[in-house]
Amino acid sequence: MYQALTDQNLIKEMTEGGILSPKGFLCGGVHAGLRYNKLDLGMIVSEIPGNCAAVYTTSHFQAAPLLVTQESIAQEGVLQALVVNSACANACTGEQGYQDALKMRSLAALKLGIPEHHVAVASTGVIGEFLQMEKIEAGIDKLDLGKSAGDAEAFQTAILTTDTVMKQCCYSAVIDGRTVIIGGAAKGSGMIHPNMATMLGFLTTDAAIESEHLTLALKEVTNTTFNQITVDGDVSTNDMVLVLANGAAGNAPLSPEHPEWPVFLELLKESCASLAKQIAKDGEGATKLIEVSVKGAQTNEDACTIAKKIAGSNLVKTAVYGADANWGRIIGAIGQSQAAVNPKTVDIALGPIKMLKLSTPIAFNEEDAKEYLMNDKVQIFVDLQIGDGTGMAWGCDLSYDYVKINASYRT
Repeated sequence: MYQALTDQNLIKEMTEGGILSPKGFLCGGVHAGLRYNKLDLGMIVSEIPGNCAAVYTTSHFQAAPLLVTQESIAQEGVLQALVVNSACANACTGEQGYQDALKMRSLAALKLGIPEHHVAVASTGVIGEFLQMEKIEAGIDKLDLGKSAGDAEAFQTAILTTDTVMKQCCYSAVIDGRTVIIGGAAKGSGMIHPNMATMLGFLTTDAAIESEHLTLALKEVTNTTFNQITVDGDVSTNDMVLVLANGAAGNAPLSPEHPEWPVFLELLKESCASLAKQIAKDGEGATKLIEVSVKGAQTNEDACTIAKKIAGSNLVKTAVYGADANWGRIIGAIGQSQAAVNPKTVDIALGPIKMLKLSTPIAFNEEDAKEYLMNDKVQIFVDLQIGDGTGMAWGCDLSYDYVKINASYRT
């Protein structure tokens, strides 16, 4: 479906756009003092209440902000604002942490003059430390919200931790003759192995869509985007993806019965995939993005399982970092998966370089392979030849700097 839609130019990337590109949104970021000298508190606001959907980390230790956000959404399925801080995760902080998250929500609601349950809360940073609430309160009070590129950059900067770059995206499509836009911002660099979601991803859209249908769409696209990235195999306590839709585009409300529902699904999928790949590329200490494409599996689920197993293999990741064309690492990763595999029918290629045909080695030029592995994006292709299932996953190489960063994360 995606190829057909993009061929008709229904889905367009807006390279200069971002979280504020959809109609009716404001945002901003400030330095509240939670970090030494960087922006650390941000807010997104819709001019009118919007329908929403969210997916959350599967960690048993969901942090207090996630619990508060789930409580907010459960009341009406409506949000108007999100407040988020970096530096402190407010995770594993007991009753005090929960009360602090509630207080953060109430402070944002008071500033905006809206009901508390119309505010979502998110935090990211060090686990097991309490929020400095006096700084949070002062930061929320001095937040200036606007619609400029500078306001968007301030928000995107405020949510970062060990990230080296901002992550943003913007795509549009024509639905019911109206231009519908999705903008996104995300953070994520370490503790990335989502089974939803292990990073923070925020998407705004001016599409008209009820919360139940938005939730259905987000869960569907999450499985092939955010759930298919891996940096280090560790699942976070905090993170989520949240979509806020305010209906300002003026299209007829979207649902699975709407004739252009597939267009919206692909619009959302493209937005989520863009953010997911940016997170994978910016993995802690990473120098290369690894993209794995698997076809010929018995099912799409099997293909996704194998793709993610390859992208997450430490041996594959280190081989890519060292520009070592050791396809045996890829075979090893495939062999560990629980997916169906015929060990006699596997093809493997590293970019344009074929290395295995029907599970039999093919002679290739080592220097050509090494040169290919020096690129900042490395593609691995696998054909299992036992069905029609396809899937993709994204990861990054594993460098010495990953150890350096995480050996001194708190300092």
